[in-house]
Amino acid sequence: MLKEIQTTLKKMGDPAVAAAEQKFFKGTLRAHGIKSAAVGKIAREYFPKIDAMEKSDVFDLCEKLMASGYMEEFGIASDFTYRIRKKFDRADFDLFEKWIAEYVDNWAKCDIFCNHTVADLVEKFPDLARRVAGWAKSKNRWVRRAAAVTFILPARHGKFIDTVFAVADELLTDTDDMVQKGYGWALKAASETQPQAVYDFVTARVKRMPRTAFRYAIEKLPADMRKKAMGL
Repeated sequence: MLKEIQTTLKKMGDPAVAAAEQKFFKGTLRAHGIKSAAVGKIAREYFPKIDAMEKSDVFDLCEKLMASGYMEEFGIASDFTYRIRKKFDRADFDLFEKWIAEYVDNWAKCDIFCNHTVADLVEKFPDLARRVAGWAKSKNRWVRRAAAVTFILPARHGKFIDTVFAVADELLTDTDDMVQKGYGWALKAASETQPQAVYDFVTARVKRMPRTAFRYAIEKLPADMRKKAMGL
């Protein structure tokens, strides 16, 4: 199955697309050159072939795809893991944590995996939120970003708001712009249900908060709140 998927991706790859995608990333991007919509279609087509497999075998396949380093293969692995989310148990956290540390090397991989797969696991086992928040202390920039972006979708529904604030406080003066954008995005998500709380949080820290994170955080606040915040 691994060889079949990789052969399909290699045949569909377009160097021109790969070159265009490189513009969105800092550092070297390893990519076949396939647009995200096409990658999603491939994942959907292959998933029925693995749906009946044991979870451990699916995870083994996903890890091999991630280990290749290719953006598209990581995307398919993330798709597969999310599709079997009903089979998740608490112990899967250790494996997901390992994957982030070892295979995530750009913001897109971080977001596609954490926004969905990791977020779903944490929603299923809320006590794991504390362990995710602990990633904010990591030396790995992508693990620190993961500490924030994991909570974006739940925060939009008013969940884990206190954890979002705790992570943002830990990352507040982080000098990495990818981390700043990550926690700023999480605060923006929280503002969809808790605008006053987010406003109070960012305005109390405006002198220390990097402008990148600040602008992300206030983007969806009501116009009057946003105007007041921008004037500080």
